[in-house]
Amino acid sequence: MADSNTGTRVFSSDEFQQENIKLIMRTVHDLLVERGYNPVVQIVGYLITNDPAYISSYKGARTLIQTVERDEILKELVRSYMEEDE
Repeated sequence: MADSNTGTRVFSSDEFQQENIKLIMRTVHDLLVERGYNPVVQIVGYLITNDPAYISSYKGARTLIQTVERDEILKELVRSYMEEDE
């Protein structure tokens, strides 16, 4: 049986950025859970205040989330939310 996913796939820079933000947010979420925090509360606090102290430095989570601009994270969250409703 042939694997239909063996072909080359071309990503636009927007798609790449969206996937990168998703990966970063999932990773930060998982690290916050692992550390015992409520990830939704911590991430929202960070996005509202821009205070990196909301994100634990555990395993580089704080550094990782700061690699993406907050407005880009918010855009991706809204886009993703709106797509779920369609």
